[in-house]
Amino acid sequence: MNSDGPLTREAHRFAPAASTVRGMEIRCSQCQGFELEPGFVEDSGDHSRGYARWIPGPLQRGIFGGAKRLGRPRFQIDAYRCRACGHLELFAPHQV
Repeated sequence: MNSDGPLTREAHRFAPAASTVRGMEIRCSQCQGFELEPGFVEDSGDHSRGYARWIPGPLQRGIFGGAKRLGRPRFQIDAYRCRACGHLELFAPHQV
């Protein structure tokens, strides 16, 4: 649907395809836009792999102030940026 009502068959042919995550269509949660550009969140810290990961549970700090991660599962963060408003939608579907 657009602001004028449902897309006509002809207009739908030229509408950009919606992004999908695990087979589900996603929209921007801020502006309801459907043109989301896939990307990733970079981690450029010391000894990083170049991409951020999501770890379940609250942040716990070790004796030297770093996050306790040992034995906890890690998930890749997939990011989608809305081309209309710039909002990022984040998903963590894959364990790494």
